[in-house]
Amino acid sequence: MVNAADAREVWQKCLSIIKKEITVQTYRTWFEPISPVSLSGNELMVLVPSKFHYEWIESHFVSILRKSITQTLGASSILKYQIAREEDDPEVFIPEDRIQDPVSVQGNRQPAGNGVKLSYGTNPKPLNDDLVPNNLNDKYTFDTFIKGDSNQLARAAAFAVSENPGSNSFNPLFIYGGVGLGKTHLIQAIGNRVAKSGKVRNILYVSSERFTVDFVNSIQHNRVSEFSTFYRNVDLLIVDDVQFFSGKEKTQEEFFHIFNTLHQSGKQIVLTSDRPPKDMKFFEERLLSRFQWGLAADIQAPDLETRIAILNHKAAQQEFVLDSEVIEFIAVNVTNNVRQLEGCLVKLMAQASLTGASINLGMARDALRDIIKPSKINLSIESIQRIVSEYFGISHDLLIDGTRKQEIVRARQIAMYLAKEFTQSSLKTIGNHFGRRDHTTVIHSCESVKNQAETNDKYKKTLDDIRRKIEMSM
Repeated sequence: MVNAADAREVWQKCLSIIKKEITVQTYRTWFEPISPVSLSGNELMVLVPSKFHYEWIESHFVSILRKSITQTLGASSILKYQIAREEDDPEVFIPEDRIQDPVSVQGNRQPAGNGVKLSYGTNPKPLNDDLVPNNLNDKYTFDTFIKGDSNQLARAAAFAVSENPGSNSFNPLFIYGGVGLGKTHLIQAIGNRVAKSGKVRNILYVSSERFTVDFVNSIQHNRVSEFSTFYRNVDLLIVDDVQFFSGKEKTQEEFFHIFNTLHQSGKQIVLTSDRPPKDMKFFEERLLSRFQWGLAADIQAPDLETRIAILNHKAAQQEFVLDSEVIEFIAVNVTNNVRQLEGCLVKLMAQASLTGASINLGMARDALRDIIKPSKINLSIESIQRIVSEYFGISHDLLIDGTRKQEIVRARQIAMYLAKEFTQSSLKTIGNHFGRRDHTTVIHSCESVKNQAETNDKYKKTLDDIRRKIEMSM
């Protein structure tokens, strides 16, 4: 066996490769605690703090580890793990996917399955392939989060937490709101800013689902104490969607104790939910009371101006140019979900890429037809008549009387066409609202408007302008 000095040299070479692949915070959390033990031929043994630590790095960093050991010791190299234990009886694991030939496992105990790594049943994996190994998506920052009246308090509190994690009045910070409003973006922005500043050492973002699965697996394999120790050593714990702890009594109990330990130690806790604590059902009262110890801040649906700002920002990020009327069309019709706003942009970018054409309002309307469906419930024919009258600067009475002046006829035909488009009224009903005209007159008017819009750009622009005003009134 080669001495420990050689093992340290080899491990340092591996670490120099690993550092290039991950963030500084990830390196400090997961690789600094690992120490080299020995080197024998092409087999390097390292010591890791616990089975939980071992399984986490094997699940999240296996490709990076394989790359580093292969580049340092060659293609047939093997990385062995020695798991630290309270008693002087270390366990050695050789990951199954790195075993070249049958190898006897060293130590007094052998894991189930010769040379096969143990796990909690299914190896923990990131929930999102876009996530970096420490579970923080580096795209989620305060700079890319669009501030508006609907999220002002939550954003300000999140920023304050990132300034002084654990040393502020907002512990825990509990952010709640509907789906797709930016909760995950905001809490990961906290983690990313804290990680960049280096204010605390250990940061962890985890979904409630991941927390629950890992906890259940730790029970099945009698390693609850390791699971608990791992979470109690986190300096900034960010848990997304805690509403899914509902009804899970054992998970709630474990999280309650972890929460207490972290809070009493001055560690920062950040939580999200789709509802405020007072509306959460099937939770222990003692846990709900702790959710309310700090600040509960809601994120509401963004207003029109904020939605337009979000769309402009997202389009600029992708270097995608859209006319203001297209941006406004999307913002007016997608009101409750930021993700859906982004989905509209993605679809338009795909459309532009496939067709090579610039996106105008008509093309956007067609491309997003499955996402944006004009409401026909609360809109009346009278409302459309009023908007058309105001646009052309004529009285409502002129739209329904018998005058044949060209500008009045044009306005009347457009009003009929839009009444057919935006309401569920029959042709007969529409005709009755325009001086009891016959349904054939309505058909003729609609065909006339359609033909002129297809052949006259100026006419089409007029039609689109009025249509947008109608949509904004809905």
